[in-house]
Amino acid sequence: MRSGEGTRIGRVLFKSRWTYYYSQALTTILRRFEINLVANAFATIHVLPETTMLTALDIVAIEAFADGSTFGDTGAYERVRGTFKGEIDPADARNQVIVNIDKAPRNGAGRVEYEAEFFMLRPVDGTRGKSTILYDVTNRGRKGMHVRFMDAQPASLADTNDPKTLQDIGNGLLLRRGYTLVWSSIDPDAPRSNNCMSMQPVFATNNGATIVRTIRDEIVNDTRVRAPVAKDAPTWKTMRLTHEAASLDMSQARLSARRAEADPRVEIPVSGWKFVNAREIALLPEGANPQPGTIYEIHYPAKNPKVLGVGFAATRDLIAFLRHDQSDNNPARPNIKVTLAFGSSWSGRFLRDFIRLGFNQDEAARKVFDGVFSHIAGAGGVFLNYEFGQPVRTSTQHEDRAFPETAFPFSTARLHDPHTGRTQSLYRDDGFDPLLIETNTSTEYWQKGASLLATDPLGSRDIDLPANSRVYLIAGTQHTGAAGMRSTPGPCINARNPHNPNPALRALLVALDEWVSEGKAPPASQTPRIDDGTLATPAQLRFPAIPGLRLFECMNGIRLLNDWIKPDVDAAKTYGARVPQVDADGNETSGIRLPDIAVPLATHTGWNIYDAPFPAGELCDREGSYVPFAVTRAERETKNDPRLSLEERYGSHAAYVTKVEDAVQKLLAARLLLAEDAQRLVERANSAEVAKRFAR
Repeated sequence: MRSGEGTRIGRVLFKSRWTYYYSQALTTILRRFEINLVANAFATIHVLPETTMLTALDIVAIEAFADGSTFGDTGAYERVRGTFKGEIDPADARNQVIVNIDKAPRNGAGRVEYEAEFFMLRPVDGTRGKSTILYDVTNRGRKGMHVRFMDAQPASLADTNDPKTLQDIGNGLLLRRGYTLVWSSIDPDAPRSNNCMSMQPVFATNNGATIVRTIRDEIVNDTRVRAPVAKDAPTWKTMRLTHEAASLDMSQARLSARRAEADPRVEIPVSGWKFVNAREIALLPEGANPQPGTIYEIHYPAKNPKVLGVGFAATRDLIAFLRHDQSDNNPARPNIKVTLAFGSSWSGRFLRDFIRLGFNQDEAARKVFDGVFSHIAGAGGVFLNYEFGQPVRTSTQHEDRAFPETAFPFSTARLHDPHTGRTQSLYRDDGFDPLLIETNTSTEYWQKGASLLATDPLGSRDIDLPANSRVYLIAGTQHTGAAGMRSTPGPCINARNPHNPNPALRALLVALDEWVSEGKAPPASQTPRIDDGTLATPAQLRFPAIPGLRLFECMNGIRLLNDWIKPDVDAAKTYGARVPQVDADGNETSGIRLPDIAVPLATHTGWNIYDAPFPAGELCDREGSYVPFAVTRAERETKNDPRLSLEERYGSHAAYVTKVEDAVQKLLAARLLLAEDAQRLVERANSAEVAKRFAR
């Protein structure tokens, strides 16, 4: 009986438990496989290949997906949930890059053990699938590729992280293409609420003694997580620390506050705050709350650092097993031929570090991922593989700016860094580098040094990327851009940019798949360049004076970070991050220009500014701005808007649709758009909603 047959979603047809016992000392490998059916059970023993790094894989449930709905030639899908355990050999040079792996507890075989979760959507009939794994790196425990590639708009965050229905997978592209979709936990600091995935922590010690070190935290309220309102709002807010305080002695800690990132730190006396417990602090007197957007910085002695780099090894080991195990007990099924990885934002930065640190080679000297797709990662990595690392951090102009993230090497090209004296590439050139596609929105140029992917470190010249790497700007989009985005301002002073970059992502995913599977090279990189003037400093931008639009005052400059705890940032050693040049409308002139930019109805940017009560003039996290064009010339002139009106530039809605059709055909020909998206974009241009924009 095959799971998913004759059942409705949510009903678990059977549970299976696979336990692998591996003893290096005896070189004996056994696998016990037990299946408990509703009415009967049986057991059998298989030999586990010596090349696996996993020691146990426990399938908790296999369930029909979306009431058994079918997806093109692939047919129905099913959900597989479970856990896995593995062992890391700390003597293996490939693992010694993990910070504090030498201080992690070891088992009798001298190995470091770990345990994590996995989740999978696989074809019910494996023979109808594509024999390709598409692995989505969880972002602090959250799943994301169905939102990016399939325009999914689940009802809640909990539903996003536990896809069960057709709503949860949007247009179904990945299922229609037959991929086996895989997620796993990589971060023990990730929350378990809202169906997030978290792995068991591995703690470092000094030969059993607790490690204590004075570290630094930044706490900024309400900028990235909106404050509760009305009855749900606490009367007295606490501020959470990223690590457990080793002492509550106030004399060993110091707290400061500053309104803007560049403002001087003002120390808060011990009478003005207290430890609530080892993981929380609060301002005094009781009832005093942190000011929205203010940066509270605390130095305190922390204890029990986790060996966070284990998350890289756990990812490597799981994918290596799913790819190479040829038994029927492989939950991804035998004969997997291709492995692809996708990561968005933090997850994309994780993949950049995964490549740079050498984890794309497993302990049996095999390639892990054939192709990697990193989206909106900028030129950085993650604050993970450090003692007392803080995976929650993401550097922007206003906050988290002095934590490890954007550091040399930035590019896949081998370059010399005059600030550090090193010559290096993101790639290792060891035969295990994957084919790599990197996409960024305008925001990553303003906030995360994305221009450094395609220039030298000082931003003085363009560079040639290696043949196995591509970089693309998706013009006029913002970091959080996705289907269903609204233009409400949120915490920003300008309306937010609703432009959806996902059509370009879908085309490039297909291009990556074809690159790996068929050797068909993807479209050439499309980025702003120094030599043609499409890459510039903010001061060089020819941005129009748009009435009512609050302009940027700065960007997030990338500087050499010597010490994240003091912190010590060398302002004299600045990298040459640049931003895309714009046209007379304020829209970017380079990169992949989807119809919203090629045939615009508005100005779309990758930057915005905070509104009150947040700090004035600071960039509004990773948001963009949006300003529609006037409908008529008279309206434009009344507003003193320099941008041509819809009437002047198109004349009519029908003429606008014709231009969209032309733009779509060019993108199709360049393999930067799928046929189904071309149809959707033309239909949207033809819609009554867009026609209303032309009403006079």
